[in-house]
Amino acid sequence: MPVDHYENFPVASVLVPRRLRGAIETIYWFARTADDIADEGDDPPALRLAALGSYLEQLDRIEQRRAPDGIPASDAIHWQRVADVIGEHRLPMPLFRDLIDAFSQDVVKTRYANFAEVESYCRRSANPVGRMMLHLFDAADERNIRDSDAICTALQLLNFCQDVAIDRLKDRLYIPLDELAASGVTIAAIDRGIVDARWQNLFALQLERAASLLARGKPLASRLPGRFGLELRAIVAGGERIATRLRATGGDVFRGRPVLGRLDWIAIGWRTLVPSRPTSASKPRPVLR
Repeated sequence: MPVDHYENFPVASVLVPRRLRGAIETIYWFARTADDIADEGDDPPALRLAALGSYLEQLDRIEQRRAPDGIPASDAIHWQRVADVIGEHRLPMPLFRDLIDAFSQDVVKTRYANFAEVESYCRRSANPVGRMMLHLFDAADERNIRDSDAICTALQLLNFCQDVAIDRLKDRLYIPLDELAASGVTIAAIDRGIVDARWQNLFALQLERAASLLARGKPLASRLPGRFGLELRAIVAGGERIATRLRATGGDVFRGRPVLGRLDWIAIGWRTLVPSRPTSASKPRPVLR
């Protein structure tokens, strides 16, 4: 189970009320196709940015209550659905623009000076989808948004931990450069897949930061009622299992990503249906900055 910051939200799941499945599929289409523009294929940066720019143009048209234009008919159908979902559920337009901004950043930015920069990226690349889900379920109050942001950022950070080697093939590195320098690990060593004590300590720092954020946001999964609460508990449980698998690698994520097996899925199902009660020993630790 890869931790992907879109596929960790319900897409036509049986747990999602039927009345919202179409809206969630439409949001997924928007996020997934835009992300693919930034990441997939061999187009040069200029073409990728232009294609993402066309998404902003269509969002402008939606805001102006104008029909989609200048795109293939098949895409126009999807964009009309985006417009309908935004209008029906009063979804904030900045959330959609934040996603495009993050994807555009992926095209041109490959290094992050510190965690504040990484966190800013997560705020725009992952958190908007969680906020959209809260709006769909009429649950977008301040506390829920805070916890949703923590969960979404955590899942994004776990994805970075899983994909260190894959990201390096794209010349990307989401580990903060100041932490890299302090650890004594070099980018060349990462490219060579060297798993020594320095890398293990640096990797553990990234992983525990993600786990702390996941723990901070976890109360949302128990607080939300009904099917959405169940779905979110499954998502959080999946993130926790991936964190466990990543710890078990000892930092060696260069020779394969962690894969969840049958016992993991049983555990996820159990944690979804019978959530654990927080204890003093399981309170969220302070998030590392």
